Amino acid sequence: MNTKSKTKEFLENLIGNPLSVGELLWSIRKGEELSMADFAEQLGISRSHLNDIEKGRKPVSPQKAAEYARSLGYSEQQFIRLALQDMLNRNELDYTVGVTKSRKGA
Repeated sequence: MNTKSKTKEFLENLIGNPLSVGELLWSIRKGEELSMADFAEQLGISRSHLNDIEKGRKPVSPQKAAEYARSLGYSEQQFIRLALQDMLNRNELDYTVGVTKSRKGA
């Protein structure tokens, strides 16, 4: 099991359910010891919007997930995968998403 898988498994065990974009953002914010206001500013969103995302009240589109990943210096692929998985989970569809970067022009 690689380090990313161990981290994901640890976070899922900690929160008691599959990791979501909101929970990932929360864990990054807490790990960096940033206030909600400072972290929201870094993402280019309001504090209340960040709060809604972290609490699972507002979904994050794959496009926004990629933007957040870029602004934070994290893997776009992982953020996009979580955003798509969140969509399936919210609709109670029992599928698991895998994401790979396409080769344009291939």
